[in-house]
Amino acid sequence: MLTEASQQALANLRDPSLLQWYVIPLLAIAIYIYAVEIERENWNLVFAGLAFWGMDWINEIVNSLILHVTQHSGLWTAPAKSAYLILSGLNIEICFMFAIAGIALSKMLPKDKTLRILGLPNRLFFGLVNSIFCVGVEVLLNLADMLIWEYPFWSVPHVWLIVPFGYLHFNLVAFWVHDMPTVRQKIRTVGVIYGIVVALALVFGVGLGWI
Repeated sequence: MLTEASQQALANLRDPSLLQWYVIPLLAIAIYIYAVEIERENWNLVFAGLAFWGMDWINEIVNSLILHVTQHSGLWTAPAKSAYLILSGLNIEICFMFAIAGIALSKMLPKDKTLRILGLPNRLFFGLVNSIFCVGVEVLLNLADMLIWEYPFWSVPHVWLIVPFGYLHFNLVAFWVHDMPTVRQKIRTVGVIYGIVVALALVFGVGLGWI
């Protein structure tokens, strides 16, 4: 049986009547941030940001498929308090946040790729720190009933599972793309990520209508 949050999410899913004007400045901010980095030819940051965003799209589609398969709930649900709900766990506000988060988080990377922090490679260290911070934000959103967790293994006190499976891979893939030696490699890798996103959306969204 669908949870109350799942029912609410499905009722609000891609409902244009919920749109609010503040979505437009959010779009403008995201465009501006990418435009600045493109102007400076900071391709490491541009493609790291796109990789991070693409990885989130894959996660969100998988989460929506979990809702469809279980007919109960996804691992997370964002049922209300949004100007537009794209998927059961992805609203327009979250979408813009992830669009720019990869750039912001990659800006903190040391130039020295071999530097170790507390005995860890710095890319792994920052990936873990960033992931723990993001999960902390999710805990606050959950307490405010803005992000709903239904399953005990994906909720307080087991939020440690969300670190590797919810965020760490976003960071590590973004940092991996950031560190690639050529723009061609970055384009190819990001292209594969978005190819997967488009394929999943076409098959399970347009074709089967499951998400």
